[in-house]
Amino acid sequence: MRIGIVCYPTFGGSGVLATELGKALADKGHSVHFITYQQPVRLNIFSANIYYHEVRVPTYPLFDYPPYEVALASTMVDVIKNYDLDLLHVHYAIPHASAAYMARQIIAKTGRDVPVITTLHGTDITLVGKDKTYEPVVTFSINESNAITAVSQNLKDETYRSFKINKDIEVIYNFVDVSRYNKKPFDAFRKVIAPDGEKIVVHASNFRSIKRVKDVVKIFAQINQELPCKLLMVGDGPDRPLVEDLAKQMNVHDDVRFVGKQEQIEEIMLVSDLFLLPSEYESFGLAALEAMAAKVPVISTNAGGLPEVNIQGVTGFMADIGDIDAMGDYGITLLSNEKLLQQMKQNAYEQAVKFDISNIVPVYEKLYSRFCRMDC
Repeated sequence: MRIGIVCYPTFGGSGVLATELGKALADKGHSVHFITYQQPVRLNIFSANIYYHEVRVPTYPLFDYPPYEVALASTMVDVIKNYDLDLLHVHYAIPHASAAYMARQIIAKTGRDVPVITTLHGTDITLVGKDKTYEPVVTFSINESNAITAVSQNLKDETYRSFKINKDIEVIYNFVDVSRYNKKPFDAFRKVIAPDGEKIVVHASNFRSIKRVKDVVKIFAQINQELPCKLLMVGDGPDRPLVEDLAKQMNVHDDVRFVGKQEQIEEIMLVSDLFLLPSEYESFGLAALEAMAAKVPVISTNAGGLPEVNIQGVTGFMADIGDIDAMGDYGITLLSNEKLLQQMKQNAYEQAVKFDISNIVPVYEKLYSRFCRMDC
């Protein structure tokens, strides 16, 4: 098959999943064409089956805001024509689904019908899509898609509650390539982070308010009072300065290390003992799943799709949003009981295997085949 994948090229979950999906499809012999405004961060390999098409947005004094959606639709049309694509798979509804609809209508004038599959990832529905400025277009473009998928049952339910969707939404879970985490941790790296054998706690996100990164520091401070540990903060975003200040105020700054955005996050996960994710909402919790693939148990909120990934008392623990004391107590219980920690590490890994890429990619291939031309 010749598949066009439209995504954001950033470190966010939708871009990561779309890129890893495309790479896996290319490994299986499909031609994959990424269409976005810059090369995706995870697109760090060469493959004869992978193509990258950059969306260029001309700037004119007439426009206060460059018309990215129009440029994106035009690029889709060009790629469809030049490479005879069989379908478009767009990740994150805004603006990809509406741009794909426009491209599809343009191509239809040439006598071809190019199916569009839209995958909903989370904030495109729960935050941005609900804005009355975007809601009518989001609703229309989702309904005009040939197929709609969501990365969790929770997101599917939330979409039906928030929008008038008249088509079935199929749940195809996020995935992780477990083999990437199936390696021995670098002991030397761990000793640099925790020279006296301290436990290592980790958090990874885009440092936005919905991630409640200040709660991460508060939870860590509570754990650190009871047993020596270190905290690795992976990622970057608008709340980082606030969190750094909070770490200083709580006198744990010397035990917290901000490592920025990391492409090879598995190296960090492999030396970690506990992953904290106190988010206000997660449509799925891809960062938690990546931690679990590295045998790292998770303490998270019970918000959104997280209960579909993190199993209470099995792969980690969950608490209500903002319940810092409960999450801190869970962390102390887990990190102070080596037998329990090792059991949950193994449980986390076994749960992650259920979401391995080898189990999920065939589901997408089966979905594509329902809409693909007979000769593809």
